Amino acid sequence: MVEAFIRHIRNKTILDPSKTYLLASSGGIDSMCLGNLLTKAEIPFEIAHVNFQLRGKDSDDDEEFLRKWANSCGKTFHVHHADTYSFASERNISTQMAAREIRYEWFEKLRTERKLDGIILAHHEDDQIETIFLNLLRGTGIEGIYGMAERRGWLIRPLLPFGRKEILDYVLTNQIEWREDSSNEKTDYKRNKLRHISLPALYGTAEDAKSNLLNSFARLKDTGKAFTALFDNWKKEKVKEVDGLHIVQLADIVRTTGAASLVYFWLRPYGFNSDQAQDILETCQSGDSGKLFESSSHLLNLDRNQLILAPAPVDFDSITISENDIDFTLPEGRYEILKLDGKEDLDKTRQNAMLDLERLNFPLEIRTWQEGDRFIPLGMKNAKKISDFLIDLKIPVVKKHAVKVLLSEGQIAWVIGFRIADWAKSTAATRKLLYLKKR
Repeated sequence: MVEAFIRHIRNKTILDPSKTYLLASSGGIDSMCLGNLLTKAEIPFEIAHVNFQLRGKDSDDDEEFLRKWANSCGKTFHVHHADTYSFASERNISTQMAAREIRYEWFEKLRTERKLDGIILAHHEDDQIETIFLNLLRGTGIEGIYGMAERRGWLIRPLLPFGRKEILDYVLTNQIEWREDSSNEKTDYKRNKLRHISLPALYGTAEDAKSNLLNSFARLKDTGKAFTALFDNWKKEKVKEVDGLHIVQLADIVRTTGAASLVYFWLRPYGFNSDQAQDILETCQSGDSGKLFESSSHLLNLDRNQLILAPAPVDFDSITISENDIDFTLPEGRYEILKLDGKEDLDKTRQNAMLDLERLNFPLEIRTWQEGDRFIPLGMKNAKKISDFLIDLKIPVVKKHAVKVLLSEGQIAWVIGFRIADWAKSTAATRKLLYLKKR
């Protein structure tokens, strides 16, 4: 196993004898095996151990065991004492999740402080199989097949090609001591249930079940990477960004092979789940224009022949602008308030408003538009509902929710970002301007 290990780390160039690493060790069989292999491969390392204080005297005995081992082989030993129960309670998470977060946060902090070149973890082939099955049970999709990477950022897993039996044979042959964690035998944890019940039953169904699984996972991983490359290309070509909106033509979804997966991959980073992705695809296929979908952070709307994705509106009640204010801030950005001579030449865009100051009465109010709101758009003589005005401009549903209005004594002076009201416009007779300029 030593030769295979050294060959593996050299071929993959995942460990460098000229650098120093941090070995995360529980004192269990896997990390003790890994420590021995690293020593024989002449890879410099320091040892890090977290005492989670979950198993009373056993936790303290694990720490003392590792301290003696570190001293015997001349390695720097680091230990962190964690109040895992309190940490879990404060964050409202399980003790398992708390232990994971504590472990990785401290390892990274220690690596940075010690200026080490990586954190070496003792995950092996059987851990990988368990992880992939757990991912599949959680419904993680294609990425779940990938499992744990041999190297991701500062985390390094050089034991992934080696199985649990191979590790056990090695430590017994080389008389390597280790500590047993009795909690690993409990089957009330999902991983342990897989390890002790489900997977042994699965392996018992065929002589080569384990190796066949590993080969299948490897092929599926390659397939997943190929699909990801196709998706990235589709997204680059078909998803257009316009004024903060992400837009895809309907035909570029319904006529594409693997449309369900494309929709899910596209929308998952924005908080949509697989069931929503399926509903969205069915809506595309039926052409049910106007339907709105929501995630925790985004809105999606089928508008005519295109899907439009936008950030969900930020909660906004209203703000008041007093006569002495020099600026104000909306979720869309900051606006400068300028009071100017009526004859000044100004930048006229729909993002800015040029109003007759003497027709306005302070304080002004800004709020989100409401059903029933009306105003007379610049250049028109009759009042128009804001809802109809936005429809005429073909403003997507996902963007309508965020539209705001500026009011003077309850009368709309500006539909912000679109058009001022005719009554508030500046004319040749205007002496003072209120210029609201987006920065």
